[in-house]
Amino acid sequence: MSALSLVVRDSNTMLRRNLLHARRYPSLTLNLLLTPVMMLLLFVYIFGDVMSAGIGGADRSEYIAYIVPGILLMTIGSTVIGAAVSVSTDMSEGIIARFRTMAVHRGSVLIGHVIGSVLQVLISLVLVGAVAAAIGFRSTDATVLEWLAAFGLLALFALALTWIAVGMGLASPNAEAASNMAMPLILLPLISSAFIPADTMPGWFQPIAEYQPFTPAIETLRGLLLGTEIGHNGWLAIAWCVGLSALGYFWSKSLFERDPN
Repeated sequence: MSALSLVVRDSNTMLRRNLLHARRYPSLTLNLLLTPVMMLLLFVYIFGDVMSAGIGGADRSEYIAYIVPGILLMTIGSTVIGAAVSVSTDMSEGIIARFRTMAVHRGSVLIGHVIGSVLQVLISLVLVGAVAAAIGFRSTDATVLEWLAAFGLLALFALALTWIAVGMGLASPNAEAASNMAMPLILLPLISSAFIPADTMPGWFQPIAEYQPFTPAIETLRGLLLGTEIGHNGWLAIAWCVGLSALGYFWSKSLFERDPN
């Protein structure tokens, strides 16, 4: 059996293991999923009329269209925290040490976590999208190609944040610390253009909001689904995804290959 076949076989085994864990203990995924859903309902039904006026909209329906792309990106940030917790739990409970003594490809352990997390993120996005559609979100002008591009962007962003979350999990001494370390992945969307345009923020803060990872991805998603101007945000979003994926991958690989104390 070739080396590639071994990697694929072992990665598939680790993926099944992680999916079984997620199925048997769904509470973590559900708790993380509730955050973006509650934010969506809160901002639409409690602050919707006021916020729509702030972005120049006429009614709540326009604010629903504005906020949904940001909520979808927030869903990614909140869901991948589960990957950090899962990896940290494996490290602290000794299962990784056992895998090191077995004829298992080392990289397959992380690959299984990453693929499993991305699949959970995509399922979460479908559920949040269904809630958004139920309360009035529509994207009638987007073509099939634009929908595919939007899905590809969400998947790429999920992959990038998952690798960062895996690195956080490996760097944490326990699951609680991993959860706390990954909190910026939920907080960053709050200081992006997810809820209000970046140009309405204080002047000194606008560059921070405009060039952080979430804002270019949100604006690109709005352009694909709602027909707004994308401009340079598309290239920035792709650059952030590639850069974060590379950073998370090499960081995780370096931490994982260290000999345990």
